[in-house]
Amino acid sequence: MEINYPKDNRRKSRPPAIDLQCLRFAVAASDCGSIRKAANTLSVRHSVLSRSIGQLEHLIGVALFERSSGGIKPTLVGQGVLRTARLVVEQVDALLEASRHGGRGETGRVSIGFYTSISAGSLRATLVEFRKRFPQIELATVERSRVRLVSAVRNGTVDVVISPDRIRSTDCKILSLWSERILLSLPENHALTARETVYWTDLRSETVLLSQYDPGRELEDLLLSKLLSSEDRPRIERHDVSRGIIKSLVSMGLGVSLVMESDSGAGLAYRELRDGTGCSRMDFSAHWRADNENPALSNLLKLLAERYPPAAARD
Repeated sequence: MEINYPKDNRRKSRPPAIDLQCLRFAVAASDCGSIRKAANTLSVRHSVLSRSIGQLEHLIGVALFERSSGGIKPTLVGQGVLRTARLVVEQVDALLEASRHGGRGETGRVSIGFYTSISAGSLRATLVEFRKRFPQIELATVERSRVRLVSAVRNGTVDVVISPDRIRSTDCKILSLWSERILLSLPENHALTARETVYWTDLRSETVLLSQYDPGRELEDLLLSKLLSSEDRPRIERHDVSRGIIKSLVSMGLGVSLVMESDSGAGLAYRELRDGTGCSRMDFSAHWRADNENPALSNLLKLLAERYPPAAARD
């Protein structure tokens, strides 16, 4: 048997709609201790502010202030209401401020992928300058292999990759940046430290220690391109260790190594490697997805373009 319940025709009560301006006026009046002073501070008419506070008191059903010739004072109930109103106003102001800064890329987050050193050099200087200009932006750094960084920038987990090897991808944009000299790192008592200039062909009798981790592959490719004849090539040892461990092995006299100038440091001797055309360098580029609309990334790219303009612009 179907039971017909009586319909409840009573209109469900809705909370009153409170204008943010009413809360802002009430908070200002409480801070000033006077409706007239608050009106002057906010540059509104006294009657407008007084009417707004009256409407707020009517909506919530309580008196917020005790009024006298000497000014106004929050009632006991009004103190709690005004405390909450102040929080609401401050949170809304913070929301609007964050929206304005976020739209200009002054807040938010940008992630930078790399596989080279930031002990010194242009990448380090760029990160330091970016932090100074945009202190509210969270700067996330990601050190991964080249292959993993290529995947990360394509799937959007990294905003931009800065590397010495160009990423060949139709959906990535590229900005040419700086170049770094390639240095020979060697023990301080090595015979080649007596030379001001070291040529690639001087390495033929050496053992070159390279990390299997990036940028070891790029450095090995560069070495092989400079020494086409197998007779001129040194012995190459590839180690499954970090660049820091390679430095330790060099300091132990187990061989020499190749580093970018940003990766040079104390404890070893360094010499510029040259060929017939001059010193050897490796070019760096920034890579990012063409459809990445992160405003913080846009500001980073502007900084990079400003610090490292194209060669034509520099000339």
